Amino acid sequence: MENASSVKEFILLGLSENQGVQKICFVMFLFFYMITVAGNLLIVITVISSQCLNSPMYFFLCYLAFLDICYSSITAPKMIADFLVENKTISFVGCIAQLFGVHFFVCTEFFILTVMAYDRYVAICRPLHYTTLMTRRLCGRMVIGSWVGGFVHSIVQTLLTSQLPFCGPNKIDHYFYDVHPLLQLACTDTYTVGILVVANSGMITLSCFFILVMSYVVILVSLKRQISEGWHKALSTCGSHITVVILCFGPCTFIYIRPSSNLSEDKSVAVFYTVIIPMLNPLIYTLRNKEVKSAMRKLWSRKVGSENGK
Repeated sequence: MENASSVKEFILLGLSENQGVQKICFVMFLFFYMITVAGNLLIVITVISSQCLNSPMYFFLCYLAFLDICYSSITAPKMIADFLVENKTISFVGCIAQLFGVHFFVCTEFFILTVMAYDRYVAICRPLHYTTLMTRRLCGRMVIGSWVGGFVHSIVQTLLTSQLPFCGPNKIDHYFYDVHPLLQLACTDTYTVGILVVANSGMITLSCFFILVMSYVVILVSLKRQISEGWHKALSTCGSHITVVILCFGPCTFIYIRPSSNLSEDKSVAVFYTVIIPMLNPLIYTLRNKEVKSAMRKLWSRKVGSENGK
């Protein structure tokens, strides 16, 4: 990717420059990343392998877990490796590729979460029409639409940033390459680009969040007409999703829909949504879901039984 930059590589300052802290962070974040990959991969395998988890909700959950693996893998391995090396550099092309990957997978996850809210709305408010409305074909189209939407958003963010000239300095006070840190390094006026970047992120984030809120407002109004048992059953299916929505949209809203002035704050918040949330999502969806836990036990029993039969 060519532009007018004289800077051909960037240097990350990371989470800390203290050697002792970096060693502790290496062990801690390596553990977090392993839990993230293992937990989300377990959900993907369980949903694919289990015949009882064939509803649209678990179809979307499988893609959500896959996206958690993808976007944590864009940032975590590089960050973990940098804890052990002194020269934390990456090429300009590598930097832009990482920026594209983060925005692509995170934005796609936002769309998937929004689609999951629509699925819950149909399941609770129009239960008799659920199987007719939420067909496999429609679910597939909504997933494809989510991927396309994430791609378009990421392309816009990447093109706006990659065309900026970078003449030096080339040190970024962050642990991965994102829009706001790069805007601060550009050797030109970035006011217009900054507004476009914030508008792009803000439009998607606020639109998805508005749809999510309206979905659950309609769900809660509908539940008022149901008996207490109906309340508990419906809320149990929505509780995990609401928790994940709050955890995902909170940090991203803080970082991306406002002009950034403090990269240290952004860096701390970014750790939460790139490392912590992907690790927590499998726990949130399995601990509160009897069907997923039951399917996991059956999968484990089949594995143990096949090994004993050898």
